[in-house]
Amino acid sequence: MKIVILDAYTAAHGELSWGELEVLGELTAYDRTRPEETVERAKDADIVLTNKVILGKAEISQMPKLKYIGVLATGYNVVDLDAARERGIIVTNVPAYSTESVAQMVFSHLLTITNHTEHYARLNRSGMWSSSQDFCYWNMPLTELAGKTFGIVGVGNIGKRVAEIAHAFRLEVMACTSKAATELPSYIKKVSLEELLTVSDILSLHCPLTPDTHHLINSQTLQRMKPTAILINTGRGPLVNDQDVAEALNNGILGYYCADVMTEEPPKLSNPLLTCEKAYLTPHIAWASSEARVRLVSVAVNNVKAFVKGHPQNVVSS
Repeated sequence: MKIVILDAYTAAHGELSWGELEVLGELTAYDRTRPEETVERAKDADIVLTNKVILGKAEISQMPKLKYIGVLATGYNVVDLDAARERGIIVTNVPAYSTESVAQMVFSHLLTITNHTEHYARLNRSGMWSSSQDFCYWNMPLTELAGKTFGIVGVGNIGKRVAEIAHAFRLEVMACTSKAATELPSYIKKVSLEELLTVSDILSLHCPLTPDTHHLINSQTLQRMKPTAILINTGRGPLVNDQDVAEALNNGILGYYCADVMTEEPPKLSNPLLTCEKAYLTPHIAWASSEARVRLVSVAVNNVKAFVKGHPQNVVSS
């Protein structure tokens, strides 16, 4: 049995081992795979693992031995599920491995804005505090979270955990979600998207990317938000229109934008958000804590083992 990992580096990062897969078959792990290399590398594989390398209909059709695709992520839009089903290929994902890490990143971004710790640490390295006439100084506003309205779009595993942390900060939590109000914790108030946009001091995006949510945040929806609002996106890049968000920041329509995801990754240097003073961007690392990656590799390996034993788990192609 031939097992191929098309982009092993981001998950393992030179720290974690895929050794448990070697006992199941002949393992080949590539750090990265360019689109034009995909078919050649996986054409004889029985099992293929991928994180961001796309396995569309064209690629799958040229892999005659393929029986299993393991996605090294929770989202599985990199695989053409219809093409996999037609061939009877099992596709699995790794659900909920990064919930704690992504929720933590949401508040890392938020506290960067409200407390400016990086700003003051940088100034103090250059001697600002040492030359202060007083025991303290501040030249950026400091904002208390308690009592502010924290809006959430999408209350899945991550959205629910973010809501729990927001509640602990004594934020008023509101959400736009497909879940019934009775399914939500008592501290989450279910509201329409229109109301959520209007009342949120902080708006955090945790919904899946679908045709309905593509560019959910655009010039029209931004106009409904408070000009001081903080928008946080750790969900999917295309949930927002990059150009519209940049223009809103530059024109005082939106207070701040914090994101760990972009429409195109890596982003082009011409992306207007990269040079926006009030845009705070991290390079898609919310999922990448050491603890989360250990869980990711462990579940991915166990998914393969379960498939080999004839009892596949975390199947998304059924």
